Amino acid sequence: MLVGISTGDDAGVYLLREDLAIVNTVDFFTPVVDDPFTYGQIAAANALSDVYAMGGIPKTALNIVCWPQTGMPHAMLGEILRGGSEKAREAGVAIVGGHSVADEEVKYGMAVTGVIDPRRIIRNVGARVGDALLLSKPLGTGVLMTALKRGQLPEDQYAAAVRWMGELNAATARAMLEYDVHAATDITGFGLLGHLANMCRASSVSAEIFKEHIPAISSEIFDLIDHECVPGGTRDNLKAARETTDLRSVSQSQRILLADAQTSGGLLLCVRESSLPKVRRVLARLRTPSAAVIGRIMRRRKHLICTTK
Repeated sequence: MLVGISTGDDAGVYLLREDLAIVNTVDFFTPVVDDPFTYGQIAAANALSDVYAMGGIPKTALNIVCWPQTGMPHAMLGEILRGGSEKAREAGVAIVGGHSVADEEVKYGMAVTGVIDPRRIIRNVGARVGDALLLSKPLGTGVLMTALKRGQLPEDQYAAAVRWMGELNAATARAMLEYDVHAATDITGFGLLGHLANMCRASSVSAEIFKEHIPAISSEIFDLIDHECVPGGTRDNLKAARETTDLRSVSQSQRILLADAQTSGGLLLCVRESSLPKVRRVLARLRTPSAAVIGRIMRRRKHLICTTK
């Protein structure tokens, strides 16, 4: 086993031979949107992301389904599976089977297996002083989906959130393999602050975040935060972040965005400063919609993360 659970990496890696290893991950969750097809697509993109975060190429997947025995039409389940299948097809992944269990609460996701060159694994360990922090997707899905549940989300913001959550991280994974990316992780349930803190801890470094450079899915997201559209997971993340992050220069609404629990979020890359223009050009060529430089890696300090303008 080349990568296990010791540093909280995004996936496990097991060596098969000198030039080949397999990447394993599993992820599933309750619906974040009402449309079953869209939910299936988002859940699949989210599960596939962990393989991309390691620099791997996903190859096969197994569906995981929890479904009530009564009260839910099977046609709806079919749409969830169709959404997952379409997203897997987009990624070049074969769904080879799966497993279902009776459960009062609907859940769907995938166990994904990919391949990787064991000499080119990109982990959340390895961030170096001076690296630029590059984030491939904007933040805010947790806040927006909470607003959706409360009937407060405008249609255009819903469409933007769905587009971002359904976006594969494949192009970003290709870019980070072409150039000098020292470490990477995907931003999901623990929010940007939680996943970045884990990377800093594992790499024995600290990070500086440029708060004015943090991309949000919508400029109106702060209005939703002011109306208390904040998921419980985000509040828990922010509470945990107070132990790792100097937040004195950040407003409460910005703190919530930085800690927002993401679904199918982007990849966070630690890129050698001299390689940054090339990486950004590759991302532009591959039509990655967003690639924001949000900070840099520093020598270890009192706090794992600090914020600045």
